[in-house]
Amino acid sequence: MWFAVAKSVNEDPRISMDKSTESSPSSRRAALSVAMTDAARDAEAALGELLPKPHGLHERVHEAMRYATFAGGKRLRPFLVLHSARLFGVPDARARRVAAAIEAVHTYSLVHDDLPCMDDDDLRRGRPTTHRAFDEATAVLAGDALLTIAFEILADPATHESGEVRCRLIAGLAQAAGSNGMIGGQMIDMQAPTKAFSADDVIHLQRLKTGALFEYACEAGGILAEVGADQQNRLRQYARDLGLAFQIADDLLDVTGTTEQLGKTAGKDVEQGKATLVSVYGVDGARAEANKLAASAAAQLEVFGETAGILRELPYFIVERES
Repeated sequence: MWFAVAKSVNEDPRISMDKSTESSPSSRRAALSVAMTDAARDAEAALGELLPKPHGLHERVHEAMRYATFAGGKRLRPFLVLHSARLFGVPDARARRVAAAIEAVHTYSLVHDDLPCMDDDDLRRGRPTTHRAFDEATAVLAGDALLTIAFEILADPATHESGEVRCRLIAGLAQAAGSNGMIGGQMIDMQAPTKAFSADDVIHLQRLKTGALFEYACEAGGILAEVGADQQNRLRQYARDLGLAFQIADDLLDVTGTTEQLGKTAGKDVEQGKATLVSVYGVDGARAEANKLAASAAAQLEVFGETAGILRELPYFIVERES
């Protein structure tokens, strides 16, 4: 195996390896870097084909959709789809379509999140937000269009020959993005400045706002492969821990990073009184929690052996990143 799983979530499983099969931290990170670059390239190629090319009297909305989508980013959700699908030998062509659908939903959420009525941000990924580059009405419509095209992509038989599988993919994405998922989390987040939230409240918020789409991204590979409940549960728990670790790391960067590093306005969470685990635990406590979650996420995939090596390295990248 690439590395053995720790006996406890407080022990880094990358230190607990059989020396005969040990790979260095630098080689694991290099392999992950290549895999992430490849996944981003594949997702962007699929999005390039699937998003409408600007045409007609309504071409401005197509231009805004593409502007928002091709703004860079790590493409973590497509990465999770592609690599969870590869655990079970799902053809990449199918997984790329699901990856594109999820990234379209994620991009819609960013476009709307940046609007004046939400977080009112002027910068996203180092360039003007969509409503600044175009206008507010166009940004709203572009976000709406990105959300709806995701379901069009999933409904197409090219995604999977089974109508039942396509329905499961559509239903899962609707639930993850809807009022009991990402949108519900955003609603709680909007109320945070006027309420006193406990750590459990913040975790609930973040599991909805960020974690729900991460969970779906991992589960989608299992849905495409039509695997059993046990395997799906492991993917789901991995994603739950990964999603929360990601959000804590993001919130830490908002406090410790610069606008230049982040490609978006630093310090915005504190300024707006957002509820985060950094505000609850402090910087050191939040960082410790993120590291604990990373180890727990990696441990969930032990049963998949070497095949899951890249996925098991990802949580550590998530919590150690600087942008």
